[in-house]
Amino acid sequence: MSYETILYSKEEDIAIIKFNRPKVLNAINPTVVSEMVDALKKVDTDTSIKVLILTGEGDKAFVAGADIASMRDYTPLEGKFFSRQGQEFLFQLETLSIPVIACVNGFALGGGTEISMACDFIYAADSAMFGQPEINLGIIPGFGGTQRLSRLVGKAMAKELCMTGVMISAQEAKDIGLVNKVFPKESLWEETMKVAKVLASKGKVSIRAVKESIERGYDQDLRTGCYMESDAFGMCMASEDAREGMGAFLEKRKAEFKGELV
Repeated sequence: MSYETILYSKEEDIAIIKFNRPKVLNAINPTVVSEMVDALKKVDTDTSIKVLILTGEGDKAFVAGADIASMRDYTPLEGKFFSRQGQEFLFQLETLSIPVIACVNGFALGGGTEISMACDFIYAADSAMFGQPEINLGIIPGFGGTQRLSRLVGKAMAKELCMTGVMISAQEAKDIGLVNKVFPKESLWEETMKVAKVLASKGKVSIRAVKESIERGYDQDLRTGCYMESDAFGMCMASEDAREGMGAFLEKRKAEFKGELV
C-alpha cells in the first residue's frame, strides 16, 4: 500500500518510516496520524521486522509540529478528538514489541518532540532542534507532551519548556536527558543504522522482555518492578533464543538468534 504523507520501506529486517511532507516541514495532520496507525499495524504483524526507525524526509525537519492550517478552526470537540487520536497513535508506537529509534534529522517541535519521546530512544543530528512551542499559539501540547516530557526530564524542566515555548538544541536536549546521542548531520543515518543492526541481531523475546519490564515497571515501586522482571526473566528461559544464546556462550561461538515471539 502506498501512502500520501509517509514513506514506508524495509532494509532486510529493519523497517523505516519517513514523515513525507517536506514542503510543510513534515507537519502532522489527521491524514498523517491515520496513515501512521496503518503503517504501525503493518510493522506489528510482519514477523520479519526486528527494529523500526522513524525519520523525516528532506534535510530540514523530522516533524516541525502540527499543521496549524488544518486545525485552526477546530471546535473544542474536534480539538479533543484530534488530541486523543494522536495520543492513541503514540501509545501504539510506544507499545510495539520491537525497538523503535527516532532518527531526528532536523526540527522536532511540538508533535515532533512528542513522537520522538514515544520511541525507545532518540538519536539526533547536531543541527536538530526540540521544543514544545504550543504555548505561543495559545494552546498546550496535545499528543502527550506534558506527560512524557515531565517523566523524561523532570517536572521543573518540563514546565519551563512547555510554558516558555523555547526551542533547544540537540546538545541541550541530550544534556537534560531527552536525547540519547547527538551525531554530525552527515553521519546520523549511518550511526542510527549501525545501532539498529545491533538491535536486530538480538533475540526477539529478550528484547521485548527488556522493553516491557522497563515500561511497565517504571511507575511501580522497586519491589513490584523487580517481581515483574522475575516473571519476564523466567519467560525468557523458555525461549529458543535463550537456549541458543547460552549454548553459543558455552561453545564459544557467536549466537544466531532466530526465535519468534509466539
